[in-house]
Amino acid sequence: MSPTAPAAATATGTFTVRPRAEAPAQALAEIGHMLLDKQWQGQLSGQSVVEMLTFMTPVEGSAVYVAVEAVQATLDGRQGRFAFFHAGASERGHQTLTYRVVPDSGSGGLAGLSGGLTLDLVDGAHHYVLEYTLPDA
Repeated sequence: MSPTAPAAATATGTFTVRPRAEAPAQALAEIGHMLLDKQWQGQLSGQSVVEMLTFMTPVEGSAVYVAVEAVQATLDGRQGRFAFFHAGASERGHQTLTYRVVPDSGSGGLAGLSGGLTLDLVDGAHHYVLEYTLPDA
């Protein structure tokens, strides 16, 4: 019996972000460390915790961040956990973003999840599109 090919799908929605008050102390002024709580709405529904490092340059509009995010959610009617990693850069206002599911991080109903997320900020609201695959249940 051969393994079932994963089904490709798209999930859309929004999320909100709230900084935690107990953010860790910063070692250097240019490097920031943040803990964030995130609430997901839409076809991916649940919550996550994000740990983020940032580096601010002296040039306005230039900075970077890297983050790891632990997600507990329902996607495509399946409940489970997985992780995202993201990295963003802004070079004098020109922005790039990588936002991917950590390989083999899915568990429960989200075991085998893979994919990537694109983000659009509209009037201060975070809108996502998650292109993903999940093995057939």
